[in-house]
Amino acid sequence: MTAERLVLRDLLPAELRRSWVVDGTCPDLDLYSLFRARQIADLHRTAVIDAKGKLCYTALDRKVRCLATGLRELGIGPGDVVGVQLPDGRGAVIADLALAALGAVPLPFPVGRGVLEAEGLLRRSEAVAVIAATEHRAYRHAADLRTLAAALPRLRHVIAAGRPGTVPDGTIPLAELLRSDPVGFVPARPDPDSAARILVSSGSEAEPKMVAYSHNALAGGRGNFLASLIPDGTPPRCLFLVPLASAFGSNGTAVTLARHGGTLVLLDHFTADAALAAVRAHRPTHVLGVPTMVRMMLERLDVTDEELPPPTALVLGGAPLDATTAAAAAQAFGCSVVNLYGSADGVNCHTGLGRAVPPTDGSGVVAGHPDPRVAEIRIADPSTHQLLPDGAVGEIISRGPMTPLCYVGAPELDARYRTPEGWVRTGDLGYLDADGLLHVVGRLKDIVIRGGANISPAEVERELTAHPQVRDVACVGVPDPLMGERLAACVVARGAQPPTLASLRAHLTGRGLERRKHPERLLVVPELPLTAAGKPDRAALRERLTESTALV
Repeated sequence: MTAERLVLRDLLPAELRRSWVVDGTCPDLDLYSLFRARQIADLHRTAVIDAKGKLCYTALDRKVRCLATGLRELGIGPGDVVGVQLPDGRGAVIADLALAALGAVPLPFPVGRGVLEAEGLLRRSEAVAVIAATEHRAYRHAADLRTLAAALPRLRHVIAAGRPGTVPDGTIPLAELLRSDPVGFVPARPDPDSAARILVSSGSEAEPKMVAYSHNALAGGRGNFLASLIPDGTPPRCLFLVPLASAFGSNGTAVTLARHGGTLVLLDHFTADAALAAVRAHRPTHVLGVPTMVRMMLERLDVTDEELPPPTALVLGGAPLDATTAAAAAQAFGCSVVNLYGSADGVNCHTGLGRAVPPTDGSGVVAGHPDPRVAEIRIADPSTHQLLPDGAVGEIISRGPMTPLCYVGAPELDARYRTPEGWVRTGDLGYLDADGLLHVVGRLKDIVIRGGANISPAEVERELTAHPQVRDVACVGVPDPLMGERLAACVVARGAQPPTLASLRAHLTGRGLERRKHPERLLVVPELPLTAAGKPDRAALRERLTESTALV
């Protein structure tokens, strides 16, 4: 706790923040206080279901207070940033809440992210400690992070979570901190408009951005998003297929538990079979994942042909949702499919529970009606930043109760992506129609430039998902000495016979997609690789395509 601690400024006008408290949009309580109120209201409600079984609110709170006591004895206090690299499970939830109880700021990032990326996150955030898994699949995160200590003078502690005997030298066993006596612990009461968590962008192709969110932005703004999907107000039971450490996963501890008093159903590693088993065993009200994960689950359902207990909603975000997947998922899961358009940077819009299959337009599934209790959305000219009328395509900008404070350690990002009035520039292109419905048509940056002509990979993907031999697809640009870039389609085949490049191109012609946008290369893969955040790993696909000498 030194004078040089990272400053996280709120780029929204203070009077606007307070107006959302006055009108009841935000709860004006810190996350631990909200969680504690839920625990007192229902002592024995199940808080977490993971590989170890069930954990009720009271048992969870005791573990939280034990860890908070141990961390405080290490000198960790209000405003300190602490990295967390743990798989989904009770350990990640305990760490989240313990840091909230201290008024510290957790910086979660998913397991599977490499040590170089971790070093950048911890350095730029000026983290004083990190809590990491000793072993998770092929990773040894605690030992890897311990090697960074010499290069990170602000990093005082590496706390290792794992079995006895596996804790690396020079680290502090998490189990030891969890044995602290919590009787005298008094939680901090941070300002609800101060930093509560740092969200990390997916970072699949560049150094990830870090975005600071307040207690009110998480429990209020993001909490209102989930509230709109709980028709009867009953505490939800949410199965998270995405990591809690991802931006999408921030709807876990802060929203599902602290705001709504619900239950988290967690998998320490996603597989389609494990996810389907969790749906059958735990009957979640809400399943949250990315479209690729659901397509994997649908493929397994084709094999098993077993019915699923219907949730209230299947909430899909993190990547564009196509109409084919939406329709198949609605039928298989027997519930409304909700298309979530959002990002770590501070935008949220979704299609709601009004229809089983979300509506579509010429660009695919629509984003829905913006909810001002979550985030107001407008359309601006990308160059002049002037607001555009309904129907005009421009850059999507967002501002509302869930808007983050600022980017972390990156004033250049604040200058580039935040307006003087606090609006977030998303870099996405879209328009609002006469009914106020948001349509997303592409990204300013996410294009392939072939011989000077722009191609939107998302547009091609939307059309290819309707091909009868395509289960899943991701399109990427690959370098080409003549044209600069060429478009490649990376396809997971439906059935035993994979499609040919010629059949894909013929299909796109039949769908009315002009020839210049057709893929010129094809890579057939058994499944799309995923980033640590659960999104298709386009960088890995591009690397495979670049190295391959046997492309069709």
